[in-house]
Amino acid sequence: MNNGEYLRYVALGDSQTEGLGDGDDTVGLRGWADRLAEHLAVVNPSLKYANLAVRGRVAGQVRAEQLGTALALRPDLATVVAGVNDLLRPRFNAAEVAGHLEEVFTALTDIGTHVVTLTFPDVGKIAPLARPVRSRVFDLNARIRAAAARHGVMVAETAGHAVTTDPRLWSADRLHASPLGHERIAAAVAHAIHLPGSDDAWTLPLPPQAVPAGWQAAAAELRWAAAFLGPWLARRLRGQSSGDGRTAKRPELLPLSTTPDSDSSATVWRSTS
Repeated sequence: MNNGEYLRYVALGDSQTEGLGDGDDTVGLRGWADRLAEHLAVVNPSLKYANLAVRGRVAGQVRAEQLGTALALRPDLATVVAGVNDLLRPRFNAAEVAGHLEEVFTALTDIGTHVVTLTFPDVGKIAPLARPVRSRVFDLNARIRAAAARHGVMVAETAGHAVTTDPRLWSADRLHASPLGHERIAAAVAHAIHLPGSDDAWTLPLPPQAVPAGWQAAAAELRWAAAFLGPWLARRLRGQSSGDGRTAKRPELLPLSTTPDSDSSATVWRSTS
């Protein structure tokens, strides 16, 4: 198969792949996986696309809940991105998380699927209060690279570029990419799979902007903690997840011009810009 001539693309993962931060539950979520599917469809209009990702899922849940469906769909391209929700939990085990991801890599590559994954940027530069988990990010990234190398999985190295920690690429909660961030992720994956027309322009920095004063930065941290960190911690203490009761937004392989509605019939796909 030549680069870009993919017929069946399946995305597995959590909220980032579902598209949080790019649209909302009222107008619909777009996200980097949808954007990547759009790039793929330019090269091959016959592309069919499914997105199995559900917000709040940890790597073990992605393996347990999404892998079987993905295998049944027999994709020739799959993206597998998970682990951030694990990073934020008290009992994080990098080897265990990477093990779940490697099981997914193994099963998909064993049926001939081309698989691509991501490394994660330095969260301490995105949200200073998250600096205590930086070492977890670095450890997990190293394990993802090693597992990917063992199975011929392609890696979009978002970890190594300063632009990926630019605040403009992140939504207000600092956990999910902004529309611009999702656009850059899609471009990074397109470049990793050598999609015709792709290049490394996604790595370029954004135009300079004013640096906030120290007191402004501190105030912003306090606002973020109150608006997002506090509620997230409260959900963890209650044993709740943002994905409770949710299912995949696009569980079937369909042409990009269609998407299932609540009655599972096809309607016109409208993506937001």
